Amino acid sequence: MSKRRLLAIFIALVLTVAVSAMWSASTIEREGDADANAIEDSGSSAGNAKEHKKSGNKVVKILAAPFKAFGRLFSHKDNNRLQRTTEKDAAKFESVGVSRVDDSRTPEPKKLALANSAKEHLANGRSYLLNGQLNEAISELSTAASLDPRLTEAHNLLGVAFDKKGLADRAKESYERAVKVEPEDAQTLNNLGFSLYQNGNYRAAVDRLKRAVKLAPTDERILNNLGLALCRLGKFDDAYKHFARAAGPLTGNLNTARMLERFGRDDDAIKYYEDARRIDPSSTMALRRLTDLYKRTGRLEQSQAVSNTLAGISVSNTAQSSSSGR
Repeated sequence: MSKRRLLAIFIALVLTVAVSAMWSASTIEREGDADANAIEDSGSSAGNAKEHKKSGNKVVKILAAPFKAFGRLFSHKDNNRLQRTTEKDAAKFESVGVSRVDDSRTPEPKKLALANSAKEHLANGRSYLLNGQLNEAISELSTAASLDPRLTEAHNLLGVAFDKKGLADRAKESYERAVKVEPEDAQTLNNLGFSLYQNGNYRAAVDRLKRAVKLAPTDERILNNLGLALCRLGKFDDAYKHFARAAGPLTGNLNTARMLERFGRDDDAIKYYEDARRIDPSSTMALRRLTDLYKRTGRLEQSQAVSNTLAGISVSNTAQSSSSGR
């Protein structure tokens, strides 16, 4: 068999595996609140103020990660031979939603130095939390809060840890203790409000988040969380106002439309997508969703017209890229 044929077979195999990995990565259920994920796709910040999330274009990362991961399987710095994935390689696969499996070969979790003071336990708890060691974080933060009940950050981070463990009631208690100590802390109010929102207490969530907005009127994350809670109460016009305050009218319309779409209110979603289109006629997100929504609601001519506009923008962008590359 010729080298050219062998190379063609190998390339076909690589593409097949990569496409399969890409499909799997795009269909894996994302972690976190579904509503928050929906508006984060438009570049908006939402959720818990202490939960640091990786920045960048999520769609591009999802599509690119499988190819990068696959490439790492076939290349290492020491040589070009096919090798077994290492623990370091496995950790990098977390970007495509693959959970790491701990077994007898897995290194022991990171252990920190013994602490004596409340602040030392707080520092340990924060480190464990950032490292994903929730049980250890809860133990250290609980000790810190016990030693110094007025240590607001200990209660706040303890709430974050309980939230990540799915212990909503315990998280709410911790956030409320933090708010009691620091009633004017916007981020703690945000965390409490978002926790209430996640557990269906929408009116209470709106109350806490409105208080947080008064304290931090330009905080994008708090404004978006308030918008999400208002959507759950059916107050979409008010929600739009807060989404728009957070990131401008274009993103405000897109986020409101996404939420209306999630609730099955396609006609209302179309209105907001059309408003977004008027602000930015080349908004690909608005055009893609309008194409689908018009088709779904039986307005096939409008769907085709929007699809043609989207195709024209794509052709124009390709032409510009080609001319600039010369």
